[in-house]
Amino acid sequence: MSTFRFQALRKATDRKPVHVEELDRKSAIFGSNVFGDKAMRQFLTPEAYKAVKAAAEGVKIDRKIADYIALGMKEWALSKGVTHYTHWFQPLTGTTAEKHDAFFETFPDGSDPVEKFGGSQLVQQEPDASSFPNGGIRNTFEARGYTAWDPTSPAFIFGTTLCIPTVFVSYTGEALDNKTPLLRALQAVDLAAIEVAKYFDKNVKRVTPTLGWEQEYFLVDSALASSRPDLLATGRTLLGHTAAKGQQLDDHYFGSIPTRVLTYMRDLENECMLLGIPVKTRHNEVAPNQFELAPIFEEINLAVDHNSLLMDVMQKVAERHDFKVLFHEKPFKGVNGSGKHNNWSLATDTGINLLSPGKTPMSNLQFLTFFINTIKAVHDNEELLRASIASASNDHRLGANEAPPAIISVFIGQQLTKVLAELEGVSQGKLSPEEKTDLKLNVVGKLPDVLLDNTDRNRTSPFAFTGNKFEFRAVGSSANCAVSMTTLNTIVAKQLKDFKIEVDALIEKKDLKKDEAIFNVLREYIKQTKTILFEGDGYSEAWEKEAKKRGLSNHKTTPKALKAKVSKKAIELFGEMGVMNHVEVESRYEIELEEYVKKIQIEGRVLGDIARNHVVPTAIKYQNVLIENVKGLKEIFGKDFEKIAKEQISLIKEISEHIEGINTKVEKMTEERKKANALTSTEKMADAYCDKVKPYFEEIRYHADKLELLVDDELWTLTKYRELLFTK
Repeated sequence: MSTFRFQALRKATDRKPVHVEELDRKSAIFGSNVFGDKAMRQFLTPEAYKAVKAAAEGVKIDRKIADYIALGMKEWALSKGVTHYTHWFQPLTGTTAEKHDAFFETFPDGSDPVEKFGGSQLVQQEPDASSFPNGGIRNTFEARGYTAWDPTSPAFIFGTTLCIPTVFVSYTGEALDNKTPLLRALQAVDLAAIEVAKYFDKNVKRVTPTLGWEQEYFLVDSALASSRPDLLATGRTLLGHTAAKGQQLDDHYFGSIPTRVLTYMRDLENECMLLGIPVKTRHNEVAPNQFELAPIFEEINLAVDHNSLLMDVMQKVAERHDFKVLFHEKPFKGVNGSGKHNNWSLATDTGINLLSPGKTPMSNLQFLTFFINTIKAVHDNEELLRASIASASNDHRLGANEAPPAIISVFIGQQLTKVLAELEGVSQGKLSPEEKTDLKLNVVGKLPDVLLDNTDRNRTSPFAFTGNKFEFRAVGSSANCAVSMTTLNTIVAKQLKDFKIEVDALIEKKDLKKDEAIFNVLREYIKQTKTILFEGDGYSEAWEKEAKKRGLSNHKTTPKALKAKVSKKAIELFGEMGVMNHVEVESRYEIELEEYVKKIQIEGRVLGDIARNHVVPTAIKYQNVLIENVKGLKEIFGKDFEKIAKEQISLIKEISEHIEGINTKVEKMTEERKKANALTSTEKMADAYCDKVKPYFEEIRYHADKLELLVDDELWTLTKYRELLFTK
């Protein structure tokens, strides 16, 4: 088997960069394979075009008009060589799904076949709902589910298939996907934010949440990845001693991009441009063979679709370049893991970023209103926000030396902290003319100047303000952004709704002016949210102790973190905001627990297999070589052989101890797995896998990694870290 490792290494080192043609200027090819505005104007009737645009604002499309839209979409697709269409959706697996149907159709009377695609095929399909995670919403014998066209996200062509973004719901109407609750949350925050924005500008008719994600990932040569059963099955290395050289020299971050990787990136960017994904930034990340790409921000629904599509495209392009893309949050021990920072903001239809100060005190008060309300939303729902980024893979990353801790806190920088401190001193009730003037000139009025210097970043903060947006840094690299963005937009919508009620009550009942009422409410929020603000080192033990004193949660594992999703508070919140009913909330909790169990279960099985069928036999093989050596020394040196063979004998004993350690721990892990599998409660099963099964992983790894250092390199079958991380 060791020859397989060396064959993989030879393949990897012999690779040549794949030739990539630049198609044209990015601006010229951008969106060429998207049924966007330009294509719609060309292939749709004016009436059909207007219907699609109106649908983006929530107006229903008449079935007859849908036929015209489908006809135009089909003609556009056929003109580009498309043969099939699919409803492209995001089930609760966290990935994407598609079922391809050909445009081709025959007739019973034997007449010539035609390419057919009508409004009914565009608007709705019926995939098997029982075969996707549903958390008990659907029984296996209740298979019916529907995908329904989402006209707010444009159709696109990938390969020879027309992909139509859709929602996925059960026969009884419950959401079976990640997109449906997201769309509801976006509508909720839009409605709530409009009402608050009108305090400052009566012309605001729409508020759009925006998202700019930053996708981190690792690239490993496909031959090397194939030589590691753990990478193929789980997306991470379950064994492997850290390389002598890792990231400690800081020589990879923003360094020169390796040639093979750069051609991959160029090829990927070509595909992204055609698909209308506005990728802009590419660079080396901190760990060896780790990289990042980031787009220009977009409306959240489209940004989420683009990120989900991107992850599919990255894998397919990687195959052309003989790479394997790793999205796991912690594929390698001892070096940085990968996140997907979600940069979130709110924009009005009047062209204003509500989280960016303006040139006037009024626009700055608007900024402070949305800024402080967001902090209040996080403060009141920190456990729920933590639950939104919980997964078996992200557990490995949160709290490590390159990622935010499991404690949710907000970083705003020293300058804005001073601004809030001054606002905290606002008088209760009506403000004096002098106080109003002072606030406008010396506090609110100077915000743009303050933010010019507020460029510091706290890499240990899970939720940080970075100038004109909040950066949710705790989201994992493999996650679907829709989950965290649904939660964030829901809690902000609820907070803005409550804020409006409080301000209006002060205006009506206390006879306060609008600005006075806003200042009064914001002052109370500042006092109430101090516990969530933290400027220091999120990795320190001191912060853990301080956070505990403040009453902040510190759920380090997914089973514990997820409980917040089904709290009475969470169920009422999602229900009140019209985002999810209690059935949808509880089903997601069940699904995420099941996914956790299955991932740990798979890792346990793979680890036991590799440890016993790769590591132990290899160690025994090398041990037999040492034994033969000792026997030979005994024949030559007689009774003095023990002195001469002292090191070999010690090594034989050490290998035996580690073999015994592996076998014992694997057996115990297997027994705990059997006990966990016998439990009928998914919640108890998840706890058992977390607390009883998973701890054996590190113990088994310890012995295996020690053997890697002891066994002859020529015999070792598993590709090593130095080869996985430094083969370019």
